[in-house]
Amino acid sequence: MKINIRKPLAFSEIGNKDNQEDCICPSLHKLNKECRFFILCDGMGGHDNGEVASATVCSALSLFFEKHIPIDDIVSVEYFQQALAYAYDVLDKKDTGGLKKMGTTMTCLYLHRGGYLVAHIGDSRIYHIRPDNTDLMNKRLGVIYQSADHSLVNDLLKVGELTEDDAKNFPQKNIITRAMQPNLEHRHRADVFSFSDIKSGDYFFLCSDGVLEQLTNERLCEILSDNSKTDSEKLESIRQVCYGKTKDNFTCFLIPIDKVTEEDSDIKYDDNIIAEVVLEEDISLKENVPQYVKTVKKRFHLFKLSLIILLAILLLFVILMWFSRSNGCDSREEPNIKNCIKISKIAEVEKYYPSLNDEKLTHYLNK
Repeated sequence: MKINIRKPLAFSEIGNKDNQEDCICPSLHKLNKECRFFILCDGMGGHDNGEVASATVCSALSLFFEKHIPIDDIVSVEYFQQALAYAYDVLDKKDTGGLKKMGTTMTCLYLHRGGYLVAHIGDSRIYHIRPDNTDLMNKRLGVIYQSADHSLVNDLLKVGELTEDDAKNFPQKNIITRAMQPNLEHRHRADVFSFSDIKSGDYFFLCSDGVLEQLTNERLCEILSDNSKTDSEKLESIRQVCYGKTKDNFTCFLIPIDKVTEEDSDIKYDDNIIAEVVLEEDISLKENVPQYVKTVKKRFHLFKLSLIILLAILLLFVILMWFSRSNGCDSREEPNIKNCIKISKIAEVEKYYPSLNDEKLTHYLNK
């Protein structure tokens, strides 16, 4: 197939941060209708040289794509894996040896004759939106594809430890479970998929997590399905959703699909099979829960068990207090051991010698 796009658009804002750690390729001034690949990386905040990591991966992937043109203009998963390995090699050479290794997320879209390839590591996101499928009145969104964040909060959502509402205010929502970092013993793999379902009027949207602080899927689909706005106006609407309210850097690509022409020699990808593979991975997650998720669950259950034990001890204490009061030994008064002993003796004597009068009881107790 031949895929024609309108001019791709982008913005990259610093937000309320001191420096910009997001990076895109092609850069803003190089975007044009001939672009076929788009890379967006978000350097890890709180780590050394996050901006260096994001820029390094962007430039390395771009250089590989430019030097190694895909055979027959078909971008395979194997081809992308080679590009990713090259980017890791370049990143290794940038290692500063700091305690907190530099790191970055990675998202990539590559349009080719067979359709499109998407790949990501971390919590920067990729969307394929079909505005014609959006029906907000019936709560139907035109999301054809959305990448799954590699984050702690998303893993907890998948295994049922958090609800969607819990996730919005989860204190560790910025912790990611995969990132590109130099000289790792085991390099984090990317989720890579190829699809052929692409139509005129579709949009691709790549963004850093800073955009997602304010932008919901509903609002994104609403903006992109507004036929009264141009592509530039839609991008500006997205920027305004974030502007002044987002704490992090916020960066995105908007790639509008103009025309898709089928060709006799097209290679078809079975999108249903790919969807089934993704579904099976989600189902098997409960059987292969990552270790850190198991740790979180274990600590949560230990906390609940400790709370139950504490409540049981408290209840036992209350019962003992009530029992002691009912027998005349009030703990709020000054302790009187003799009185408690006398009460116990009276009960014992009356049980076995019910005929004793009060005078004899008093004599017995004073012994």
